[in-house]
Amino acid sequence: MSYKEIVWNGLWKNNVGLVQLLGLCPLLAVTTSVVNGVGLGLATTFVMTMSNGIVSLARKVVPGEVRIPVFILIIAALVTLTDLAMNAYVHHLYLVLGIYIPLIVANCSVLGRTEVFAAKNPVLPSLVDGLMMGIGATIVLGVLGGIREVFGQGTLFSGINMVFGEAAKSWVITVVPDYEGMLYAVLPPGAFLGLGAMLAIKNWISLRGSSKAVPAGDQTVNGLDSAAVLP
Repeated sequence: MSYKEIVWNGLWKNNVGLVQLLGLCPLLAVTTSVVNGVGLGLATTFVMTMSNGIVSLARKVVPGEVRIPVFILIIAALVTLTDLAMNAYVHHLYLVLGIYIPLIVANCSVLGRTEVFAAKNPVLPSLVDGLMMGIGATIVLGVLGGIREVFGQGTLFSGINMVFGEAAKSWVITVVPDYEGMLYAVLPPGAFLGLGAMLAIKNWISLRGSSKAVPAGDQTVNGLDSAAVLP
């Protein structure tokens, strides 16, 4: 697989949040704002990239019978490192994300990439795969957080001071002035609706692109050749 295909798979074709639909619990729980979504996405990206690289390095010395427990130990060590680093350097965001940082260990997408890709490929492609899959997931988390934040609070980048300090409070964008907010968008049902809309848009774009790629003479109607159906 070329690097171009790896990048395209991670960002669009095989996106973790929009195609594989893995790790949806944190995706639906923490995306009440852009900052929360992107914060968890970047933490997941770091773990996914590094675990892919380490598993690829160790793939020839780890017996196949115990590979899954070893992969989980590697992921758990990286999650612990991420958890401690966020507690030290972005403590307020760490408190908001709470239990969902340690739960990256149980994120199916992280273990899935180590098993499906890193355990079968060299180090550099595995690192790129983990990075692109993580960035793809981060984009989905950020966009969903943005949708919920705008509909729920009428703002964008609320809470960015948790990462960049008190001076960053002026970076918050008020999209709808004097907006009273929509509680439904902030609650979990709002996350389901937002994700459903993103899935519909993604599938519509993919279908539209694939239909353009098929030559007119090869198009079928309900599985039948168009030449046999049309008069």
